[in-house]
Amino acid sequence: MYFEVIGEIAEVEVIAVGGNIDDIMRLRRQFGAGRWRKLKGIAQVRVEHGGVRVAELHWYEAHGIGRRKMKIKRFLD
Repeated sequence: MYFEVIGEIAEVEVIAVGGNIDDIMRLRRQFGAGRWRKLKGIAQVRVEHGGVRVAELHWYEAHGIGRRKMKIKRFLD
């Protein structure tokens, strides 16, 4: 599903760091070495058909690499 984050992501929380991430080897192979963290937060998103909804987002992030593999976990509205 394609979506676009509108504004800031609120209530950001770390779920896992480094070796505790299930996909850590794939992340390092695909994007490079770094201090990878899995995070979650809440934001408004614009979905494929133009509607705006509030969703819980999950993504991976590393310093110097940025956010990768962002996905909508569930809609909150």
